[in-house]
Amino acid sequence: MTNQVLLTVAGLQFLDGEEEVPVELVTTGSYYYRNNKHYILYDEVVEGYSEHIQTTVKIAEDKLEIIKKGLSRIHMVFEKNSKSLSAYNTPFGDLSVGILTHQIEIQESEWDIHVRVNYSLDINEKYLAACSIQLHVKSKEAKDFRLR
Repeated sequence: MTNQVLLTVAGLQFLDGEEEVPVELVTTGSYYYRNNKHYILYDEVVEGYSEHIQTTVKIAEDKLEIIKKGLSRIHMVFEKNSKSLSAYNTPFGDLSVGILTHQIEIQESEWDIHVRVNYSLDINEKYLAACSIQLHVKSKEAKDFRLR
């Protein structure tokens, strides 16, 4: 995989009694591999703010970590049958976030990495939603490298 990558992050939240809420981000980023982990770095721009969010994604054999710094700060850990707790610092206040990972699948090839996670989300110790997140990291050298 090359240093420059295209990253697609797609997520769904299934709120009780409401329609699913899709979220998708497509961006370019930097990639490197160190100590048996894949690292993807990218910036997120937040509308209405001059400061951005620096995001680091770490992918290990059966674990996903998403670390955000800047305008908002959080360190989320997704590991099968494990619950992680994080402080989520936002411009609007702080929240306690609980993530119970039910399933994690990681597929790697020479040109890309696919990650799929299903998890339950708690906010301030109260169940909020069943969620899924999919990451697709594609090398710039892949034949079909392009923004949508």
